[in-house]
Amino acid sequence: MKVDVLLGLQWGDEGKGKIVDVLTPEYDIIARFQGGPNAGHTLEFEGIKHVLHTIPSGIFREGVMNLVGNGVVIDPVIFQAELEKLKPFNFDYKARLVISKKAHLILPTHRLLDAASEAAKGKDKIGSTLKGIGPTYMDKTGRNGLRVGDLFSPKFMEKYNALVEKHKTILDHYPDFDYDISEYETPWMKAIEVLKELKAVDSEQFINDAIKAGKKILAEGAQGTMLDIDFGTYPFVTSSNTVTAGTCTGLGVAPTKIGNVIGIFKAYCTRVGSGPFPTELDDEVGERIRKEGFEFGATTGRPRRCGWVDLPQLKYAIMINGVSELSMMKADVLDKFDTIRVCTHYMIDGERYDYFPYDVNDVEVTPIYEDFKGWNCDTTKLSSFDDAPKELKDYVLYLERNLEVPITVVSVGPDRKQTLNNKVLA
Repeated sequence: MKVDVLLGLQWGDEGKGKIVDVLTPEYDIIARFQGGPNAGHTLEFEGIKHVLHTIPSGIFREGVMNLVGNGVVIDPVIFQAELEKLKPFNFDYKARLVISKKAHLILPTHRLLDAASEAAKGKDKIGSTLKGIGPTYMDKTGRNGLRVGDLFSPKFMEKYNALVEKHKTILDHYPDFDYDISEYETPWMKAIEVLKELKAVDSEQFINDAIKAGKKILAEGAQGTMLDIDFGTYPFVTSSNTVTAGTCTGLGVAPTKIGNVIGIFKAYCTRVGSGPFPTELDDEVGERIRKEGFEFGATTGRPRRCGWVDLPQLKYAIMINGVSELSMMKADVLDKFDTIRVCTHYMIDGERYDYFPYDVNDVEVTPIYEDFKGWNCDTTKLSSFDDAPKELKDYVLYLERNLEVPITVVSVGPDRKQTLNNKVLA
């Protein structure tokens, strides 16, 4: 048995949470492999909207185990708040959720360092969510971090205080940044007691034992490929590997154990925060997409930048991840558009590019578009892709041919029922 992977192919916010929720009945384990509370995975069913930040998106399905892997960074306060939101639904989340002992903890001072650093950058800020993600990963690679397993050590407070003192020394270099650590520290200390009530496991052993036992496992990615620390639009990226390879290091899974790779993308494109975005529409069309798609960050609430779908960018993400099938999200957002555009190439300094180049941050990119007739009808009531308007089918077929990967799912609304299977046509 191999581990399937589901991840985003754009700049995050593609709709991964919904598809994980839809696919969960086919799996025994859903495992988050990177990122932290900077993620916002939205699920909607039975008229209720749920937003998860750290907990895997399979948590609402009975009989499915959810693992927070070693590659994830955890803010105990945010994690506790997520758990509190699960309580009204009257299921035993403790029986469905385990946490890697090797997952790193976000300390209150990590959040302060994040805020101080971002404020000091001024107009050059990278668009951090200010959740302390970057400083936590820095301590991880600097071999200073605290992990979930440390919570059970008699020397925990000694380790905690030593790291906090180090952080305070760094914060002294930001004289204009005022803070009160007790404001953050008191709820944090209460939250770690809640975290300790959950089952902490040697996750790499847990996941490989499950593979040997023939369990079906889905690895759930956070953020998107273009925010990957190595392959994204650096430095406007997150601090972890959001691509398929991150599954191996974030769960302890060998490359030979990776199975199907499901890539999620929107029928258009969005981005939150700073950084390059070749097809961005800074006009009334972009504003219309934002309004129709309610494009505001699930974690930050910030308005998302909007633009048309970008084939060079998607081809790049598909290549990096080894994507075997695609899910196209939010097709319904384009229901009222007479014309839909697809970026097929870039023009950079008079040269035509059909791939995503290294220096896209520092050059002027002019997207080359192909136009398609919109379907101009309500797709949210569709129950079968066979009944979809011809223009939508043509759009999907065009993307499939150019991306050379089948689009097996088309989403036409936020609810899990608004999900059209296109596997027959693919």
